[in-house]
Amino acid sequence: MVGYDIIGSIAILKFNKENAKERKKIAGRLLEEHKNIRTVLEKIEKIKGRLRTYKTKFLAGIKTKETIHNESGCRFKLDVEKTYFSPRLSNERLEIARKITSKDRCLVMFAGVGPYSIVIAKLSKAGVVSVEINRIASKYAEENVKLNKLLGKVQVIQGDVKRVIPKLKEKFDVIVMPRPQLKESFLQEAFYVSKKGTRIFYYDFGDIEEILEKIYKESKKLSKKIVVEKVKKAGDIAPFKFRWRVDLGVN
Repeated sequence: MVGYDIIGSIAILKFNKENAKERKKIAGRLLEEHKNIRTVLEKIEKIKGRLRTYKTKFLAGIKTKETIHNESGCRFKLDVEKTYFSPRLSNERLEIARKITSKDRCLVMFAGVGPYSIVIAKLSKAGVVSVEINRIASKYAEENVKLNKLLGKVQVIQGDVKRVIPKLKEKFDVIVMPRPQLKESFLQEAFYVSKKGTRIFYYDFGDIEEILEKIYKESKKLSKKIVVEKVKKAGDIAPFKFRWRVDLGVN
């Protein structure tokens, strides 16, 4: 077994060479050893596309793909197969939320079921606009806003950031970009709703020198003056392949 993630009461296993019998045995052992786990699924394909979804196979326990995940005093209802959610980014969400104040207006792009948006709003009391292309994830985000009693604090908008953001009529103090693993940076959209003093938390994958070169190139092209305030390794997604967070300041 390569490893597993626990999302709420669901464990999602990633196997290497184990046969079907061994996989069932491992799933059963997980249920016995972890009382908080009620369902065990096997991840049978890689995350793909802008919707960041993947297929799973049921192995043991209660046959469901929906759960409620608890994190930083917040609750997130989701379907693990139809929406993207990474429990491994919990520390990232908490760290960013602690950098935001109640006076900030915050935009979260690629917001999924609302983990960044809700943790930020809950902990900082800031107002948040939450944009996500996946219709199912957006429905869960709306439900999670109610679940966390944040009506009026978090506005959920379903749609493509390339179409939604040019229609927004405000500039934000903070922009959070937990991007899918795509070639396009979407910095053009972020810069469109930024102003002097805006802080951008930008996520990307691969070689950090290439990422920084891309950021500087795009900012120059769009006549935006920026300063890189921090570069942080935000987890690995494969052997020797990393997710990076680049904290930008707009001047």
